[in-house]
Amino acid sequence: MAITQALANSFKKELLEADHDFTQTTGDKFKIALYTSSATLNSATTAYTASNEVGNSGQYTAGGGALVNNGTSIASGVAIVDFADRSFTGVTLTARGALIYNTSATITDAAVCALDFGADKTATSGTFTIQFPAFTTAAAILRISG
Repeated sequence: MAITQALANSFKKELLEADHDFTQTTGDKFKIALYTSSATLNSATTAYTASNEVGNSGQYTAGGGALVNNGTSIASGVAIVDFADRSFTGVTLTARGALIYNTSATITDAAVCALDFGADKTATSGTFTIQFPAFTTAAAILRISG
Protein backbone atom coordinates (compact mmCIF):
# COMPACT_ATOMS: atom_id res chain seq x y z
CA MET A 1 0.00 0.00 0.00
CA ALA A 2 1.22 3.46 -0.81
CA ILE A 3 0.18 7.04 -1.24
CA THR A 4 1.24 8.64 -4.51
CA GLN A 5 0.68 12.35 -5.01
CA ALA A 6 -1.54 12.83 -8.06
CA LEU A 7 -4.64 14.40 -9.53
CA ALA A 8 -7.39 11.82 -9.64
CA ASN A 9 -7.95 10.59 -13.20
CA SER A 10 -11.70 10.69 -12.57
CA PHE A 11 -11.36 14.37 -11.55
CA LYS A 12 -9.78 15.24 -14.88
CA LYS A 13 -12.72 13.71 -16.75
CA GLU A 14 -15.27 15.26 -14.36
CA LEU A 15 -13.78 18.73 -15.01
CA LEU A 16 -14.66 18.33 -18.68
CA GLU A 17 -18.18 17.30 -17.67
CA ALA A 18 -18.60 20.40 -15.43
CA ASP A 19 -18.94 18.34 -12.24
CA HIS A 20 -16.62 20.58 -10.16
CA ASP A 21 -17.08 24.29 -9.44
CA PHE A 22 -14.17 26.13 -7.82
CA THR A 23 -15.93 29.53 -7.74
CA GLN A 24 -14.75 31.08 -4.49
CA THR A 25 -17.97 31.93 -2.63
CA THR A 26 -20.71 30.11 -4.53
CA GLY A 27 -18.88 27.02 -5.77
CA ASP A 28 -18.72 23.46 -4.51
CA LYS A 29 -17.57 22.47 -1.02
CA PHE A 30 -14.28 20.62 -0.65
CA LYS A 31 -12.86 18.64 2.27
CA ILE A 32 -9.50 17.15 3.17
CA ALA A 33 -9.20 13.77 4.91
CA LEU A 34 -6.00 12.42 6.49
CA TYR A 35 -4.66 8.89 5.97
CA THR A 36 -2.14 6.52 7.52
CA SER A 37 0.75 4.94 5.65
CA SER A 38 -1.45 1.84 5.16
CA ALA A 39 -3.73 3.74 2.75
CA THR A 40 -3.65 3.39 -1.00
CA LEU A 41 -4.27 6.77 -2.64
CA ASN A 42 -3.19 7.64 -6.18
CA SER A 43 -4.45 8.78 -9.58
CA ALA A 44 -6.87 5.83 -9.65
CA THR A 45 -8.65 7.01 -6.47
CA THR A 46 -12.17 8.05 -7.43
CA ALA A 47 -13.84 9.00 -4.14
CA TYR A 48 -13.37 9.56 -0.42
CA THR A 49 -12.99 6.35 1.57
CA ALA A 50 -12.75 5.77 5.31
CA SER A 51 -10.33 2.87 4.74
CA ASN A 52 -7.06 3.60 6.57
CA GLU A 53 -8.16 7.13 7.45
CA VAL A 54 -6.64 8.39 10.70
CA GLY A 55 -8.86 7.94 13.75
CA ASN A 56 -11.01 10.58 15.38
CA SER A 57 -8.99 12.81 17.69
CA GLY A 58 -9.61 16.30 18.99
CA GLN A 59 -11.05 18.43 16.19
CA TYR A 60 -10.39 15.75 13.54
CA THR A 61 -13.34 13.48 12.78
CA ALA A 62 -14.03 10.91 10.08
CA GLY A 63 -14.27 12.55 6.69
CA GLY A 64 -11.75 15.23 7.60
CA GLY A 65 -12.41 18.93 7.55
CA ALA A 66 -13.82 21.57 5.26
CA LEU A 67 -11.45 23.56 3.10
CA VAL A 68 -11.80 27.29 2.48
CA ASN A 69 -11.45 28.03 -1.22
CA ASN A 70 -9.37 31.20 -1.59
CA GLY A 71 -10.12 31.49 -5.28
CA THR A 72 -8.84 30.78 -8.74
CA SER A 73 -6.58 32.62 -11.13
CA ILE A 74 -4.88 32.25 -14.48
CA ALA A 75 -1.50 33.51 -15.61
CA SER A 76 0.79 32.51 -18.47
CA GLY A 77 -1.75 29.91 -19.59
CA VAL A 78 -1.85 28.14 -16.21
CA ALA A 79 -5.10 28.01 -14.22
CA ILE A 80 -4.67 27.63 -10.45
CA VAL A 81 -6.76 27.05 -7.32
CA ASP A 82 -5.86 28.05 -3.78
CA PHE A 83 -7.13 26.74 -0.45
CA ALA A 84 -6.48 28.24 2.98
CA ASP A 85 -4.21 26.20 5.23
CA ARG A 86 -6.23 23.73 7.32
CA SER A 87 -5.51 23.01 10.99
CA PHE A 88 -6.97 20.41 13.32
CA THR A 89 -6.49 21.26 17.00
CA GLY A 90 -6.25 19.08 20.09
CA VAL A 91 -5.24 16.03 18.08
CA THR A 92 -2.97 13.07 18.57
CA LEU A 93 -2.49 11.48 15.16
CA THR A 94 -0.01 10.32 12.57
CA ALA A 95 -0.76 10.91 8.89
CA ARG A 96 1.21 9.98 5.78
CA GLY A 97 -1.05 11.73 3.28
CA ALA A 98 -4.41 13.23 2.49
CA LEU A 99 -7.24 13.28 -0.01
CA ILE A 100 -8.96 16.44 -1.21
CA TYR A 101 -12.48 15.63 -2.33
CA ASN A 102 -15.65 17.40 -3.41
CA THR A 103 -18.70 16.95 -1.20
CA SER A 104 -20.97 18.91 -3.57
CA ALA A 105 -20.20 17.13 -6.84
CA THR A 106 -22.85 15.11 -8.63
CA ILE A 107 -20.58 12.14 -7.98
CA THR A 108 -20.68 11.47 -4.23
CA ASP A 109 -17.49 12.58 -2.45
CA ALA A 110 -15.55 12.77 -5.72
CA ALA A 111 -11.76 12.63 -5.36
CA VAL A 112 -9.80 15.66 -6.54
CA CYS A 113 -6.23 14.76 -5.61
CA ALA A 114 -4.13 12.59 -3.36
CA LEU A 115 -1.37 14.25 -1.32
CA ASP A 116 1.75 12.42 -0.17
CA PHE A 117 3.45 14.10 2.80
CA GLY A 118 6.72 12.27 1.99
CA ALA A 119 6.87 10.72 5.47
CA ASP A 120 4.64 10.21 8.48
CA LYS A 121 3.71 13.53 10.12
CA THR A 122 2.65 13.48 13.77
CA ALA A 123 0.89 15.73 16.24
CA THR A 124 0.66 14.78 19.92
CA SER A 125 -1.96 16.64 21.95
CA GLY A 126 -1.46 19.54 19.58
CA THR A 127 -2.27 21.06 16.21
CA PHE A 128 -1.90 19.30 12.87
CA THR A 129 -1.71 21.79 9.99
CA ILE A 130 -1.83 21.16 6.27
CA GLN A 131 0.00 24.10 4.74
CA PHE A 132 -0.82 24.62 1.08
CA PRO A 133 1.87 25.86 -1.30
CA ALA A 134 2.05 29.42 -2.62
CA PHE A 135 -0.76 30.59 -4.92
CA THR A 136 1.46 30.77 -8.00
CA THR A 137 1.48 29.09 -11.40
CA ALA A 138 4.57 27.13 -10.36
CA ALA A 139 3.41 25.98 -6.92
CA ALA A 140 -0.38 26.06 -6.37
CA ILE A 141 -1.90 22.82 -5.13
CA LEU A 142 -4.04 22.50 -8.29
CA ARG A 143 -2.59 23.68 -11.60
CA ILE A 144 -3.91 23.10 -15.11
CA SER A 145 -1.84 23.97 -18.14
CA GLY A 146 -1.99 22.98 -21.75
